[in-house]
Amino acid sequence: MSWKTTTAGIAAAVAAIANAISAQFDGDPATNPEWGLVIAAVSAAVGLLKARDNDVSSEDVKKK
Repeated sequence: MSWKTTTAGIAAAVAAIANAISAQFDGDPATNPEWGLVIAAVSAAVGLLKARDNDVSSEDVKKK
């Protein structure tokens, strides 16, 4: 794992969830969160959390 992809993954998940919560509780019954997009964004965020940057070698990962 790398701090760059981990940070991007966390930011993507937080943004997707915050957007859904905002839409759910904005006081306008016409606005609803798009849960399909939230699930897709969180899935992509999980992929970023598991990813390794190109500048990090396998040997570097094994040293930790």
